[in-house]
Amino acid sequence: MAREVKIKGKPDDDREPGAGEDRHAPPPPPDAVEEKLRPQRLSEIIGQRAVAERLSIALAAAKKRNEPLPHILFDGPPGLGKTTFAGVLHNELGVELNLTSGASLDKKMDVMPYLTNAAEGSILFIDEIHRLPRAVEEFIYPVMEDFRVDVVLGEGMAARTINLPLKKFTIIGATTRSGMLSAPLRERFHMHEHLEFYDPEDLARIITINAAKLRATISDEAAWELAGRSRGTPRIANSRLRWVRDYAIARADGAIDLSISRDALAMQEIDSEGMDKQDRRYLDTLIRVFKGGPTGAEALAATMTLSVDTIRDEVEPYLLRREFVVRTPRGRVATAAAYRHLGLAQPEVDPEDDLLNPQRRLFL
Repeated sequence: MAREVKIKGKPDDDREPGAGEDRHAPPPPPDAVEEKLRPQRLSEIIGQRAVAERLSIALAAAKKRNEPLPHILFDGPPGLGKTTFAGVLHNELGVELNLTSGASLDKKMDVMPYLTNAAEGSILFIDEIHRLPRAVEEFIYPVMEDFRVDVVLGEGMAARTINLPLKKFTIIGATTRSGMLSAPLRERFHMHEHLEFYDPEDLARIITINAAKLRATISDEAAWELAGRSRGTPRIANSRLRWVRDYAIARADGAIDLSISRDALAMQEIDSEGMDKQDRRYLDTLIRVFKGGPTGAEALAATMTLSVDTIRDEVEPYLLRREFVVRTPRGRVATAAAYRHLGLAQPEVDPEDDLLNPQRRLFL
C-alpha cells in the first residue's frame, strides 16, 4: 500500500536551517483553497477555546520535557476542525505529519510503514479511526503504550515473536462516531477532546478572516448572514463563502454585501435556517404524506427515493439538533417549529393521543 506523503512541520520563521536543508530551495507550491483557509497556529483558532487551551498546555509541557505529545482523540460531527487541529499541532511542534484513514488500513502490514518509518516526535493522524479492523486495532495497542511492534516470524511450531522497538511519536485519531470505538482503544488515548458546533459570532469571525484570505471584501452584515446559515460548521461556512464570492464576482463588482449574500444563497436554495432543498423536502414529506408522523426512516427514505443511510447520516442530524424533528418510540414526528418554518398550520392534537405525552409513552 502506498503511503501518503509526509507533511513537514512549519516551525518558527527565524529557525536556522538544519543539516541537509537548502537555504535557496524554491518555495513550496501554493496550497489548495481549503488548506489556505485552515488556521496554522493555535493562536489563529477561533472557537473551541476550551479545547485549544488544553492543547496549549499539553504542547508547552511536551516542549519543556522534550517529549512527544500524548496520544489525542478528537471526536465530533464532520467539519468542526479535527483535521485542522492535527495540522496546527504539527505546525506548532515543527515535526512531520503522516496522514491516513482507518478505512485504508485493512490489515496489519498496511500500518507497518507508518510505524517503522515514524520519526522521533512525529505525528500520525488516523482519520475515521473507528473504521479500523479489530486485528489492526489490537496490533497498535503495544505501539501506543510501549512504542514497540510484535512481529511474528514463521508458522506453526517454528514461529517466533520479535519485539521491534519504535521511535516515540504521537497518534492523533479523529472520529465522527466515538461510540463505535472499542473501550481498550479509546482508553489508550491520553487526551479525549470533543468538538462542539460553533456559535454564529465565531463563524462570522471565521468568514471575515477567510474572505480576506480569498481576497474578497465582505460586510459585517453579510458575514453574519452566512454564519446564521452555516449550521454551526466552519466547513459549511467556507463552502457558502466561496459560492457567494463567485456569485459576487459574476453578478456584481466582487464586493459581498447583505443583498448579494442573500441572492447567492437563494440561488442555492439555502433558507434562513441553513436548510437546503432536501431538508425541506424531508419535512414536507413527513408533514404532507405522513401527517406529521410518527413514521420510520425506512418509510421516509422509500417515499423520497433516497437511501436510509442518507436520511440518517445527512438529513436528520441537523433537523434533530434544531428540534424540527423528534424521535419517539414509534418513529419521527415533526415539531411545531417545522410547521412554522414551512408556513403550515399545525393540526390540533388530542392529549390522549399525543405521543410526546409522558403518560402516553408508558404504555407504548
